[in-house]
Amino acid sequence: MKVFRLSPAELDDMVQQWSTNRRVYRPAAGRQQPAQAGCAPGWERAGGGAPLTMAAGPCKASVKTFLFPQPETMQTYGLKSSDPDRALLKEPEKPTEKQIIVGLRPCDARSVQLNNLPYREDPYYQANLARTVMVGFTCGSMCATCFCDQMGGSPMATEGLDIAVSQLDDSFVAEVLTPAGEELTAGLGLTPADDNVIRALAERRKDCPQPDSARLDTLKGRDLNKLYEAPLWKALGESCINCGACTFICPTCYCFDVQDEVVRGQGRRIRYWDSCMFPLYSLHTTGHNPRGQKMQRTRNRFMHKLKYFPDRFGPFSCVGCGRCVQDCPVNIDIREVMADLLTVE
Repeated sequence: MKVFRLSPAELDDMVQQWSTNRRVYRPAAGRQQPAQAGCAPGWERAGGGAPLTMAAGPCKASVKTFLFPQPETMQTYGLKSSDPDRALLKEPEKPTEKQIIVGLRPCDARSVQLNNLPYREDPYYQANLARTVMVGFTCGSMCATCFCDQMGGSPMATEGLDIAVSQLDDSFVAEVLTPAGEELTAGLGLTPADDNVIRALAERRKDCPQPDSARLDTLKGRDLNKLYEAPLWKALGESCINCGACTFICPTCYCFDVQDEVVRGQGRRIRYWDSCMFPLYSLHTTGHNPRGQKMQRTRNRFMHKLKYFPDRFGPFSCVGCGRCVQDCPVNIDIREVMADLLTVE
């Protein structure tokens, strides 16, 4: 692993050099800025000399929008009787152009690894993952809504990143972690970090919050099936308005629906984000809905993250980014739900 020390100006210059011949994205500077053409909402193209600035905590929009676009074209087909492609479903060529995501936090990088578990055989997700290079910024401190350490992460973690950038005093340290990261930094004339810098970085990582393994093991050890009818679900269901905001901003919610639509005279089959919080999500064609009540949908969301996903894949389906805590209009806090699940009989 190579480690470099960068001044703020050198960091900006490195990102600018990448953007001359690659698509480089960074978190949008303002939450209310309109989305750029060809760019996911909440992100903007790097370049043009604008300095890279990082607000505390994770950015508004998670990195999943680059790997699981909204919407995503799966197949196209002709509509006219004279069209030779009529009744033929054609897959569009999967994109191969490299994209560099700069500025994601360790929690978002970890979410990519978690989503890869259910999507490991999904050709669309895998194609996007293969062409994506992730340059993350570790966190010097945690926001009030952050709880990555409670879900197996850490503010200074590097899991899933190609390059991890950490701030030390008035400069930055870049850890090159993968061959893709080495390719990005090759030939840039970066200054290797000396032993003092490497030791300082190690000390900071040692002093930052570490994964609370004991709490995770305790929660995993709870038989949540026995709490399926616990009163806490009724209380949560009465509070929740099923707006779906928590699932759309969550980096590890990956449910989708598939629909056909017509665009400029051509048919296309797309998949787009869906939410288990919506009544139509679980509605059968017979009219039966196994989760027709708000309480049932609210319970399903938490049971998926804390029970169903770990039963199937191992880790919890939550990285502790705190977006759902921050943006829930009725102040439902998953940390409080977990605390209740640990204490309720």
